Amino acid sequence: MVSVSRRSLLAVGAALPLLGRLDWAVAAPSPATSDKVRLNYNESPYGPSGAAREAMQQGIATSGRYPYGHMYALAGLFAQQQGIAEEQVAVFAGSMAALRYAVLAFTRETRGLVMATPSYEVPRQAAESNKAPVKEVSLSADHAHDIPAMLAADPQAGMLYLCNPNNPTGTVTPTEAIRQALANKPKGSVLVVDEAYIDFADVPSVVSWVKDHDDLLVLRTFSKIYGMAGARLGLAVGHPALLERLAVFGGDNVPAGSTLLGGLASLEDVKLLPQRKALNNQLRDETVAWLKGRGFTCTASQANCFMIDVKQPAEQVIEKLAAQGVMIGRVFKNWPQWVRVTVGDKREMARFREVFAAQVERVS
Repeated sequence: MVSVSRRSLLAVGAALPLLGRLDWAVAAPSPATSDKVRLNYNESPYGPSGAAREAMQQGIATSGRYPYGHMYALAGLFAQQQGIAEEQVAVFAGSMAALRYAVLAFTRETRGLVMATPSYEVPRQAAESNKAPVKEVSLSADHAHDIPAMLAADPQAGMLYLCNPNNPTGTVTPTEAIRQALANKPKGSVLVVDEAYIDFADVPSVVSWVKDHDDLLVLRTFSKIYGMAGARLGLAVGHPALLERLAVFGGDNVPAGSTLLGGLASLEDVKLLPQRKALNNQLRDETVAWLKGRGFTCTASQANCFMIDVKQPAEQVIEKLAAQGVMIGRVFKNWPQWVRVTVGDKREMARFREVFAAQVERVS
């Protein structure tokens, strides 16, 4: 874990009580706050695991102290699990913050950003605020990142951004294509791979690559499969020199102690990921099969979201479903007839199918 004042903070952190052994549990469903079915933000319908909730409750008692000890414990545990050095992991209050800082660090007016479209919009927004040029490259025919086109888009690019699996399509880019991007990107640039949805997918992470590449930054989040979107916790993984460049913009913005303890408990729960992955993928694939049976085309998602070609203006479908209490994702640029749907729990997906069938005509 990289920090410009780490040695002084470790003395404080050593005095903090560390997370004890807990009775791990899987998901406890979040209490419903309304009758709306919220399939619009790629959140988890299950919330933090039972173990994470218990750990977060413990964090209240330690809130009078700065949580640096918990932060270093989290970075150390993640590093151990991934087989990398602790110095290659930085903790942020959400991976969005790390992504924004990366754009600010690696782009400028003469070194732009290259990314796919449609994809996660935050890096584009950050680059525009940084007055850096942005080149957006359409996804390939199979909805993967078009790596050759991205490499040719801007020979002076300072940063290439790959979201894998991609948001909003949920589709994956093959590992070999990512390797080609890393090997052939513009000299002096940084490849940023956003793995927010990697735990849902059947493709390997590239986190271990940071051991051999000082121009690769990998982002991870606890907002998706771990169900901690409201707690704000993310990681940046890369060479310590890269992480120091991010720290300039917000290295002292440490997540709350309760959040860090919830993250620790989530990483310790070895049953959590496979169980949530299996449940998500089952519900996603059932819904996609149902949609295909009605004549609709869907993206080949390996995430907790997918897209549907509704053969009409997407905004109209979004509004029709919202009127019935089913909220789905926004319209994405260049895909005006596609809607994004987050995978909810069994009840939510049944309600989605019911409302979709009533509001959107079958494709002949």
